[in-house]
Amino acid sequence: MLEFNDLSVRYGVGIQAVQNLTLSVPDGKITAIIGGNGAGKSTLMRAASGVLAYHGGFITSGAISLAGKDMKELSTAAIVARGLVHVPEGRKIFGDMTVIDNLRAGAATVRGGKKREQTLSEILELFPLLAERRHQRGGLLSGGQQQILAICRGMMSSPRIILLDEPTLGLAPQTVEQVAEVITQINKRGITVVVVEQNAAMALSIADFGNVIEQGRVVLSDEAEVLRGSAEVQRLYLGGDTDEVSFTPRTITPLERWTA
Repeated sequence: MLEFNDLSVRYGVGIQAVQNLTLSVPDGKITAIIGGNGAGKSTLMRAASGVLAYHGGFITSGAISLAGKDMKELSTAAIVARGLVHVPEGRKIFGDMTVIDNLRAGAATVRGGKKREQTLSEILELFPLLAERRHQRGGLLSGGQQQILAICRGMMSSPRIILLDEPTLGLAPQTVEQVAEVITQINKRGITVVVVEQNAAMALSIADFGNVIEQGRVVLSDEAEVLRGSAEVQRLYLGGDTDEVSFTPRTITPLERWTA
């Protein structure tokens, strides 16, 4: 279980991004974290994955643990080795590198070439589109295809938990559904998923549990279905219209290939 205990994070001298936040991510489930711009969602993911300092932030108090072991002082590479991977907002793929090289870059911390190639083969089998475009530069893929590549690159280290920061940002509605299917597919393979999203309808539709963050604090936490039915969540994050929460990704089996 990934846990944040009384965590506080600052940027520079005056920006308090996260304040006394406590949140637990159950193993094997999809947990959604929703909230508006500047709520502290991305900061939380950066703190968990060890990249906070690269963004000018630092933890002032509290703890972050995975399976009961403290992670606050670990390097990013050590955190990945413990089984946690962060797919950041904006995809951040290597545009000049081929699809296959982008994927292999995700396995940089994995020991043993045989394991890396086995994981690569499984991903290409599951996502034929990536296999078909394996020698194409990543920057030539569509936005949705780049997002799938970014998620699959994160999968190359065989994580126990994957953090997805705004995976549907800027994508067309049909592509949002495809990304939601991929997230569900990953979770069916036994991987814990944390989805940070402004698209609350999508996130709460695929999640088991949900958390609402405002001004760096968790203000609501419950089963995703309960939050979807909350009048307050509908008013603030779902447009106040229950029709907007009817997003339902197509049901797929764990071994179905994604080809769209």
